Amino acid sequence: MYRMYDMIMKKRSGAEHTTDEIRFIVEGFTKGEIPDYQMSAWLMCVYYKGMTHDETCALTHAMAQSGDQLSLAAIHGVKVDKHSTGGVGDKTTFIVAPILASLGVPVAKMSGRGLGHTGGTIDKLEAIPGFCVSIPEEEFIEHVNSMKLALVGQTGDLAPADKKIYALRDVTATVDSLPLIASSIMSKKLAAGADAIVLDVKCGSGAFMKNEADAKALAQIMVDIGKSAGRTCYGVITDMNEPLGCKVGNALEVIEAVQVLAMKDVKAYLKPDLSLVEDNNTSTREGYDRHGIHRLLTVSLTLAAYMYMAAGKSDDFETAKAQCEKAIESGAALDKFKEFVEAQGGDGSYIDDVNKFRLAANCVPIVCEEDGYLAACNTSEVGMVNLILGGGRATKDSTINLGVGLDIRKHLGDVVRKGDVLAYMYIDDMGVFEEAKKRLLGAYTVEQKQIKPEKLVKDIVA
Repeated sequence: MYRMYDMIMKKRSGAEHTTDEIRFIVEGFTKGEIPDYQMSAWLMCVYYKGMTHDETCALTHAMAQSGDQLSLAAIHGVKVDKHSTGGVGDKTTFIVAPILASLGVPVAKMSGRGLGHTGGTIDKLEAIPGFCVSIPEEEFIEHVNSMKLALVGQTGDLAPADKKIYALRDVTATVDSLPLIASSIMSKKLAAGADAIVLDVKCGSGAFMKNEADAKALAQIMVDIGKSAGRTCYGVITDMNEPLGCKVGNALEVIEAVQVLAMKDVKAYLKPDLSLVEDNNTSTREGYDRHGIHRLLTVSLTLAAYMYMAAGKSDDFETAKAQCEKAIESGAALDKFKEFVEAQGGDGSYIDDVNKFRLAANCVPIVCEEDGYLAACNTSEVGMVNLILGGGRATKDSTINLGVGLDIRKHLGDVVRKGDVLAYMYIDDMGVFEEAKKRLLGAYTVEQKQIKPEKLVKDIVA
């Protein structure tokens, strides 16, 4: 018979837990047999002493098995899923999922709601009138079999141990522990039943992992966990030193994803020379958007290609990427997105005409205050602006305004002149305007020397 006191002592000394001990800790805490104060002590020990590969895998599996485990056996083919560690303006799911589905790869995805500067994937989809985020399991499986795509909210019984443990980590300063982060993410992914998983691990000022070394370490742990569970896994390290794409906000991000899926000349936005913009034509939208779209497309197509490979459709990245490009240019991916939206009750006319989306009453230009080049961005601060506008949740009970956000017109490396539009702010409550404006302008650094933006895809872990 194990005692939690002994488990705390063991981890405090740096010793390795057995699989049975890990299971005892997770099951006991989930059932309420281990009190918060003892679990908090153990988490702090893990924070300082770390966990071995075997311990981390055991913790992940124990959390995955703490509640419901979705069986996708009735879905034909290799089911792929994607997970992002978060960021600002990350709407890649809305681009990647329809691409894969249009290529015949089943995507059965469960997502959550966001807590922080923006809503989650589920929140954003609710910007489409009528869209239903909760459908019966039988219907979920039927949708994936018939059209290769379904996306629903995460059930309350999926990995309940993770929910309880994360709540303690959040108030005990133990969130940023690599094994605890990895087990939290992967427990939900394993419980969700996908055969293959591509992990988008963000790195930079708007990401949890601020430097590439830590991001790669996290990706490696998660990939190893996935492999230990018999899953095909890739970790893709991507840049989050500025918002991804141009738009930040819930409805705005869906709009931008639709606009990307509607593109007919993808390659024009993938040219390397777009990674450093010498000048922007302030009279045209095109001049502002090309850099942001270049970033969004590059990351999205990389993720889509590795998902295509994880599904066993190709063993060559360039071939896989070319197939994904064709899915956009042919219109197949956009058609699939509309089909998916309508199948889950959403109004497909919003996909045909993005001007129908309800946006905030006021669209206010925020202009640059000096000449130079954009040299740095505190991306988390940009996200906080959206939260101030009402587009995110400060608490789990907060109500999100789906129509507020930012349309960013200048990007790192761009030349800026005093009076140039940095971003358009979509805002309903003008009472928060001055604070939001100050935070947004303060998030960007202007210097006299042009910088080269960070590499978008920093590394691949397989």
